[in-house]
Amino acid sequence: MGIGFRELLIILVIALILFGAKKLRNVGSDLGAAVRGFKKAVNEGEDEQAKQLNDLTGKDAEFQERAGAAKSDSKPNA
Repeated sequence: MGIGFRELLIILVIALILFGAKKLRNVGSDLGAAVRGFKKAVNEGEDEQAKQLNDLTGKDAEFQERAGAAKSDSKPNA
């Protein structure tokens, strides 16, 4: 059951009456800036998480290579 066009229009008219056009524009631009900041923070968090995962995966592969080399070195000659 979402908000339809009529309901949205009524809300905007009431907000315009309460705050005025200039104040409403400022609120809109502030809201837009807040949303952009939130998206930027989310993207930076995802990038950092991907970087940490890549670092961890690289270290795991390096560990497995070293462990494999150690096992092959320690095998007794038959």
